[in-house]
Amino acid sequence: MAQSQISAKKQQELQQQYTTYKNNLQQLAEKIGNVEQETEEHKYVIAPLPDDRKCFRMVNGVLVERTVKDVMPALQTNSDGLRKVLDELVKQYKRQQDEMEKWKVRSNLILACTSIMPCPNTRSSGI
Repeated sequence: MAQSQISAKKQQELQQQYTTYKNNLQQLAEKIGNVEQETEEHKYVIAPLPDDRKCFRMVNGVLVERTVKDVMPALQTNSDGLRKVLDELVKQYKRQQDEMEKWKVRSNLILACTSIMPCPNTRSSGI
């Protein structure tokens, strides 16, 4: 009886750790998606425009009128920063994923496949 209680307790701890890993990966994936979206928006804005064209920019909550020539360096800096953040988030995601895989091996973890949580790397037949 004591053995089954210990086993149930260990199972619960493993489930909590697995859930924590999955949640962390999901949060990182969401952040990566948001930064990718912002990077794409910057690409559309940093298009070849005439330097004397009027544009508007939000600065500390105030909309100010500038020219493309004035705003372009700041946009380029922001875009470069977003790319660096994106690269770092992707590296962090891969590290977290590798750590989870190592944990699975250390814990002799075998995922139970259910209709709620299908097995990874399997395709449904569509029937």
